[in-house]
Amino acid sequence: MTGTPEGYDELGRRIGDPDEEQRWVEEGSWPTTTVVDDFLATAAKHPDRPAVVAYRTGHALPTTLTYGQLAGLVDRFAAALLDLGVRPGDVVAMQLPNGWEFPALTLATLRVGAIVNPLVPIFRGRELRFILDRTKAKVLVVPASFRGFDHAALAAELVGELPGLEAAFVVGGDPPAGTRSFEEHFVDRRREDDPSLAGRLATLAPKPADLMQIQFTSGTTGEPKGVLHDHRTVWASGRAARGRLGVSADDPVFMASTLAHQTGFLFGLTGPLGIGTKVVYQDLWDADSAIRIIDFERVAWTVSATPFVVDLIAAQRTRPGSLRSFRYFVCGGAPIPPHVVTDAAEALEAELVAVWGMTENGVVTMTLPGSPPEVVSASDGVPMPWMHLRVVDDDDREVPTGTTGRLQVRGPNQALGYFRRPDLTAASFTADGWFDTGDLAWRRDDGGIRISGRSKDLVIRGGENIPVVEIEALLYTHPKVRELAVVGVPDDRLGERACAVVVPTEASDPPTLTELVAALEAAGTAKQFWPERLEVVDELPRTPSGKIQKFLLRERFAER
Repeated sequence: MTGTPEGYDELGRRIGDPDEEQRWVEEGSWPTTTVVDDFLATAAKHPDRPAVVAYRTGHALPTTLTYGQLAGLVDRFAAALLDLGVRPGDVVAMQLPNGWEFPALTLATLRVGAIVNPLVPIFRGRELRFILDRTKAKVLVVPASFRGFDHAALAAELVGELPGLEAAFVVGGDPPAGTRSFEEHFVDRRREDDPSLAGRLATLAPKPADLMQIQFTSGTTGEPKGVLHDHRTVWASGRAARGRLGVSADDPVFMASTLAHQTGFLFGLTGPLGIGTKVVYQDLWDADSAIRIIDFERVAWTVSATPFVVDLIAAQRTRPGSLRSFRYFVCGGAPIPPHVVTDAAEALEAELVAVWGMTENGVVTMTLPGSPPEVVSASDGVPMPWMHLRVVDDDDREVPTGTTGRLQVRGPNQALGYFRRPDLTAASFTADGWFDTGDLAWRRDDGGIRISGRSKDLVIRGGENIPVVEIEALLYTHPKVRELAVVGVPDDRLGERACAVVVPTEASDPPTLTELVAALEAAGTAKQFWPERLEVVDELPRTPSGKIQKFLLRERFAER
């Protein structure tokens, strides 16, 4: 990394256009309050309203907190952070499963003006060392164990290695040497009763333009980057999505996607808790349990990846009765096969809504409620209010409708940049302020877009670009295919050939390459686009948001 480019600061933030930013405030797409302001106002107005219902695997009953109870814990945790020396601008990292501790600690961190660094539960030593060293996190909070992994032991190693990490806390277990008990320091002491606390917190209260989150990308390219959001950019995504769906504070939301990913953070924490919604958490994904929870808690909607809705459909078909309240499954992260849209309507009696966005900009496009199945499965939606997009060629000139190009976006949801990488931020924005997503897309006649792949996911066979997403969509309809990805593998003569990596519907009866090619031929696709190799696998590598990590597939099958 070289010096800081002009127009960017050393934290990696792009210096925005003040006139554009003022316009966003005036039109209401940016708030004049913070995420924590909104939560506290809601808690004061509706203290007895249910805020969080947290289901934990192995426990018969969930933990339920009202808004008043959660607000009390937020103040208690905020005081605990102050006692640790956490102040505005410091970073608090948390690697926690979905549960009540996550929103309480997040809001407490924001309450003292500090920055939240959510860490997805799958990260291990290599990723955590890199991230915690980059952010200079002062405090780390982890579970004792989760999914069979000893997080407490790793935390003990990290706190001894990283000079900036002053304290590590363990939730729900005995802390090893070098770490401390979360319950003893944060939960058990009623610091919120201190009469001086309100005044201390008032002096530390953040402003809307203050940094609130460093969210590291989970990596479809293999390179994690710390995405910077302030209170305004996070707020904008949540409001726009609720407006598109027409859901309100009275519509409970279910969240099984990790809160440490932007999907869970926006739609399972900051968005709903700012307006008084009941949020229902599941710590470990289990479709049968999820169906029962959704039904019992009268959940209205959820946001998650395609594999989750496929599992829910299968689970619901094995039980009697219907889901009385479930209205929307907002689905992203992977293509939606056409039959899944109709299956969701039949089995779940819910509408599937396609969505596209990134850690860098939350929700950018979403299909309109009421769209027919053929649109939901073939479109990634129309732009959200206030968000703008364009599809351009390599010279940043807009291309005609139906022509594939590079997708660029701008608007109030857009992240400020990449943490302490002003060079990466500068490389991601055009001179006139458009963010280059790294995705390829084309505009539809109805104003929507269709993502056709990552620019790095292109398969170029003998100079011919293979329309990967279209080929995948066709192969998804094959009865022997449960999941798949098409990737490029090296070829001495053609440069690359297409390889179909398939998870079969039945492990005992996987498709053959001949069967897949026959399906593409019957669909009328050009022979040059057909996969020339088939690999059958048990599962596809995915990010926590459900996006397939194609770079891992390319690496795995490159040498075979």
